[in-house]
Amino acid sequence: MKVGFIGLGMMGKNAAANLLRAGFALTVHDLREEAVAGLVAQGAKAAGSAAGVMAASDVVVSMVFGPKEVEQVLRGPGGLLSGDCRGKVWIDMTTSSPFLMRELAAAFQAAGGHAVDAPVTGSVDAAIRGDMPMFVGGEDAVIERVRPVIEAMGRLRKVGAYGNGYVAKLVNNQLWKIHAAAIGEAMVTAKLAGLDPLTWWEVMKGGAADSFVLSHDVPSIFAGHYDPSFPIALCLKDLSLIRELLDRTGTTSTLTDATHDRFREAGRRYGMGAGEMTVCKVIEDDAGIDLRVAGDW
Repeated sequence: MKVGFIGLGMMGKNAAANLLRAGFALTVHDLREEAVAGLVAQGAKAAGSAAGVMAASDVVVSMVFGPKEVEQVLRGPGGLLSGDCRGKVWIDMTTSSPFLMRELAAAFQAAGGHAVDAPVTGSVDAAIRGDMPMFVGGEDAVIERVRPVIEAMGRLRKVGAYGNGYVAKLVNNQLWKIHAAAIGEAMVTAKLAGLDPLTWWEVMKGGAADSFVLSHDVPSIFAGHYDPSFPIALCLKDLSLIRELLDRTGTTSTLTDATHDRFREAGRRYGMGAGEMTVCKVIEDDAGIDLRVAGDW
């Protein structure tokens, strides 16, 4: 299979590089020429538009910022729908709205193509290794057809019909953001009560309070950089999509609302480019303490 990749951001460029390492002929596109150049240097070919990527490919993967950008990839000038979609498979890995994406997938399928949603979870290091979990929705026959492409980038987790991948990703991120905000409160409380932050972290892991966020992201607090690989702007985009999902389902959302407020405050204080774990720095600064720990984190 010839594969195309649209969107070479922090996660996308690493996912695309794994496709090259797996031996796929790869064509790429991004609005940033330097991002394209980085993949071309590794052996990919460049295309000037999304439609150009599709013309050169059997399977097209997109991984962009959010719903507006995905809609541009599909419907914008030079978008996928301006080309020949017949027989092609479109895999979207963006964190996006299931409601919009079901509409866009229907348009792609009406043009003769097949759509699979496969948003990812994990971290940049998982994208580099090629083992990031992927929430995959769509028709079984189509998923099986593109399984080698998906498994070159991560671990396939089937979630049912198209659109369910986006739902799984949003509720995954709902819990992730709540965990991140709560960790700040727990860490500050422990230190103010006399428990050393490193000792606190070591004894929390493996217990009832453990989570991926606690195990993976607390070292970014110790380092004082708060993980700039995933900025507050992305966190707030995800929380807005989670808000839409909550509204459409009528779900009570007290904890999520409080978390959203905390991330907004982090953005106001530290800027939209600050790392996701600055949501904990809000509590740290309010308490007038420092949670950094000496060492190479």
